[in-house]
Amino acid sequence: MAAAVSPEHFNNLQLLLKAPSKDAVRDVCVQSHRGPSRRLAETTAATLSIPAAQAAQLVQSLHVLSHHVLFYNLSSPEQILEVFPESFHSSLKNLITKILLENSPTWRTEAVSNQISLPQLKELDWRVDMVTGSDSVSRMSVPTCLVQFKMEDPSAGGQSVSAVTVELGRESLDTILDGLGRIRDQLSVVAGK
Repeated sequence: MAAAVSPEHFNNLQLLLKAPSKDAVRDVCVQSHRGPSRRLAETTAATLSIPAAQAAQLVQSLHVLSHHVLFYNLSSPEQILEVFPESFHSSLKNLITKILLENSPTWRTEAVSNQISLPQLKELDWRVDMVTGSDSVSRMSVPTCLVQFKMEDPSAGGQSVSAVTVELGRESLDTILDGLGRIRDQLSVVAGK
């Protein structure tokens, strides 16, 4: 969950009034989204001619604001402007809003591509086999089910697809089917169907 933007954060943002240009404000806003760093605080302190401690607080406040905008999916100028207090400097508020709107689509894409996700089932295939020859008499003429799962792992970068084949005896298959039936029933209850 995104941190709340506090009045102290907005006080820190007023330090941007010391920026020599709109481009300097834009650079600090864009770089702070990835997170505070000592290097960014030092360059911000030098650009704005403020102490490093104040620059670090400014960078943190910009970071919190940009994440707040993404988390709550604020996608219009009106939605972002509502976050600012009434007393906030009007021109600076409009500039920050413009910068956040320009960069939000890129930041949103980065956030989605960096999120962790579980492998997803893409394909399922199965067949029943009967063992007709074996060094063990107990395995002969015992039907087994071979199930092949094709999984896609989105967190592995590109389209990484792997196949897993599982051999199941009757007892194992009954256990799995019983478990899947319970899952189906629970999902139906949750979905209200």
